[in-house]
Amino acid sequence: MNKRVLSVALSVTVGCAALAQAEKKDAVPKSDAKEVAVVKTSEGEMVLEFWPEVAPKTVENFKTLAKKGFYDGTCFHRIIDGFMIQGGDPLTKDPAKEASWGTGDPGYKIKGETNRQADRKHVRGVISMANSGHPDTAGSQFFICLVPTPQLDGSYTAFGKLIKGDDVLTKIGKRPVKPNPYDPRREESRPVQRVGLESIKIVPADFVK
Repeated sequence: MNKRVLSVALSVTVGCAALAQAEKKDAVPKSDAKEVAVVKTSEGEMVLEFWPEVAPKTVENFKTLAKKGFYDGTCFHRIIDGFMIQGGDPLTKDPAKEASWGTGDPGYKIKGETNRQADRKHVRGVISMANSGHPDTAGSQFFICLVPTPQLDGSYTAFGKLIKGDDVLTKIGKRPVKPNPYDPRREESRPVQRVGLESIKIVPADFVK
């Protein structure tokens, strides 16, 4: 009789343990909970959602850098009205290094995660990784589209989209620019006055109203 009771007890214990393990496996890890980026600039705040389903490693890289404060104190060094605004270069923290702005990175490159999904194209408000001519040359620099730019689809890694602060995006896109004195093309993209990227904070989506 005691052996039978013990056997039943063991079966229940094993069953509960298996169920708990299954629930643990199916549960969404805390790090995978939906998060957004709050981008504080000298022109106001913007909020971006992420697209981990199409660019998981890119999203994770961006979050990791943001959580380390990597982007804090940088600026949008390249603005082209009717195209995009670009930032994320750590060298822009130092005005004395302006000649090298646009070349900085975190010390490594990440593999591109390009896609051509109909609902994940480069349209206004989409954030995408800047690169040096190949998707696998991105590091930390990114750009936010001001208009649809279908010519970039499949060549640049789009990994999120603006969900709040469209007016701020417009303000930044309309900031006066001048020819970049360090660019052989003299591209009209260098802001006349610094457009600060004060901080990027990664927070739970529920925290943003």
